[in-house]
Amino acid sequence: METPRPIYDLSFAALEAELAASGLRPAHARTLWRALHRDPAPNLAARPDFLPPLRRWVGQRLAPGAAFDAALPPILAETASSDRLTRKFLLRLDDAQTVETVLMGYPGRYTACVSTQAGCAMGCVFCATGQMGFVRHLRPGEIVAQVLQCRRALHASRSGGLRNLVLMGMGEPLHNYDAVIAALAIISDRRGINIGPARITISTVGVIPGILRLARERQPYGLAVSLHGASEEERAALVPVSRRWPLADLIAACREYGRLTARRIFFEWTLIAGRNDSPATARRLAALLHGIDAHINLIPLNPTAAYSGAATSAQSVHAFQRILRDSGFPATIRQRRGIDVAAGCGQLRALE
Repeated sequence: METPRPIYDLSFAALEAELAASGLRPAHARTLWRALHRDPAPNLAARPDFLPPLRRWVGQRLAPGAAFDAALPPILAETASSDRLTRKFLLRLDDAQTVETVLMGYPGRYTACVSTQAGCAMGCVFCATGQMGFVRHLRPGEIVAQVLQCRRALHASRSGGLRNLVLMGMGEPLHNYDAVIAALAIISDRRGINIGPARITISTVGVIPGILRLARERQPYGLAVSLHGASEEERAALVPVSRRWPLADLIAACREYGRLTARRIFFEWTLIAGRNDSPATARRLAALLHGIDAHINLIPLNPTAAYSGAATSAQSVHAFQRILRDSGFPATIRQRRGIDVAAGCGQLRALE
């Protein structure tokens, strides 16, 4: 018996083709797509809007052991932060791998932070996911499923809608480029989940081929680049992959991205006491980014078990920010959210 195909891996065009192969009209594909991607808790067997041909197709193709599987990865654990605005979910994938997803509430909006890989190959020394190493890429449907589980959680708690999406969870999105772009096409489809591309941000530690591919393909999503160092030596000590894609080449790729897309780039900077938080470093960073349409997000280091560094003091964070602003760059200090449940930036690690 063949293993059922995960239906959430399918694009709308692929789903439409599957139904057409069974003689169903395109209208049935739109109905099924809405049920799968828009309804927070679909009961496909009891949908009153399914006409008999679609109901028969669902009964034959989505039954246990049939051609397609419509089950979402189950949530093994849900952990709520004491801030009452952040929730972390541990999801189990089909092969028993686990990934973490974070749902963050802000005034009038919710943001999902999703994972794109089980583990990560980039090896950033202060990141819990990088410390665990690389396991595998996630499929498009496994990325989509995290968004759907966040929407279900919001629906169940009557907390409001999901507005924004950041690919800043476990893994390096541009290392899993094709699956990520396929997933985002599904997530941004207006007939389904409908999170607009302008509200989606892809984060990368500096995978240059992926950055250039985003630019040349005119992908409509936001880009965030994790920088953390303003010299080759400084960055390589924190981000080992910088030895493969040197800082000078990364900045050149960012300039090319800006030239081709006319989009602002967000640069992420984790502030570590005594490592990359000095006024001199801030001035080097401003010089490095001169001429780039950049917004710099400053992130005081979040603790992880395998890294002994400490977060920069509040006084030093604000001094760093002032230097960047005086140099003409918008610079924001990132809110620290979910730190008590290891849901903050750099803290995700799939453990039961």
